[in-house]
Amino acid sequence: MAGKPAIVLVHGFWGGAAHWSKVIVELHRRGHDRLHAVENPLTSLADDAERTRKMVGQVDGPVVLVGHSYGGAVITEAGDLPNVTGLVYIAAFAPDAGESPGQISQEHPPAAFENIAPDSDGYLWIKQDKFHDSFAQDLTEEEALVMAVTQKAPLASTFGDNVSAPAWRAKPTYYQVSTEDRMIHPDNERRMAARMNPRKTVELDASHASLASRPLEVCDFIELAVRETGA
Repeated sequence: MAGKPAIVLVHGFWGGAAHWSKVIVELHRRGHDRLHAVENPLTSLADDAERTRKMVGQVDGPVVLVGHSYGGAVITEAGDLPNVTGLVYIAAFAPDAGESPGQISQEHPPAAFENIAPDSDGYLWIKQDKFHDSFAQDLTEEEALVMAVTQKAPLASTFGDNVSAPAWRAKPTYYQVSTEDRMIHPDNERRMAARMNPRKTVELDASHASLASRPLEVCDFIELAVRETGA
C-alpha cells in the first residue's frame, strides 16, 4: 500500500477506539498498514478535535479521516488540516457552521432518544438494558453487552458544542447512511449527506453500529475514499 493515505479512525459517543476493531482487522487484512484510531476524551468538541488534530499531526503524508457517530462532528471540526485528503462519515453527524449534534437530533429525534440517561456528574449514558435495542440491534446480545458495559459516556454539554468551520465544505466527502439507525435518525443522516454533496453516499440496512455489524461494506467504502483521494 505504499503511497496510500494513512487511515485515521475517530469514534463517537458511548464507545472508544475499540469500536473500530472489526474494521481495523479487515483493513489490515487487505493490506492497509498505516492505521490509527483516536481515543477521544468526549469532554468537549474542542478537546476531541484537538486530540484528533494531534493524532493527524503525528502521521507523515496524506490522511483519510473516518468518523462514526459524533466522530463525524470531530472530523468536521478537525479535518481542515492540509494533509487530510478526504472525510468518510459512518452513520455520523456532519454539522454545518454554528450547528451542534444536539441541534440536529432535535430536528428529527432518534427512535432510542428516551434510552439516554444523565448521571449526577453530568455524563450521558445509554441505559445498559436498552443498549442492544438502541445502538446495536443487529449485533449479538453478547457483543452488545460488552459495548453496554464498556460504553464511554460523553459530557452532556458536548451535545451542544457547535462546529466552527466545517471541513466538509472544502474536502472530498463520503457518507454511509444506516437505514435502521436508532441513535441518529436516518432522515437526518440523509439530509446531512445531501448538503455535503459527497462523492458517494451508500445506504446500509444496519443499526447505528454499522462499523461493527457491517465491517466488510464499511471497509469497501473507506477503501473507495482512499483510492479516490490518495493521489
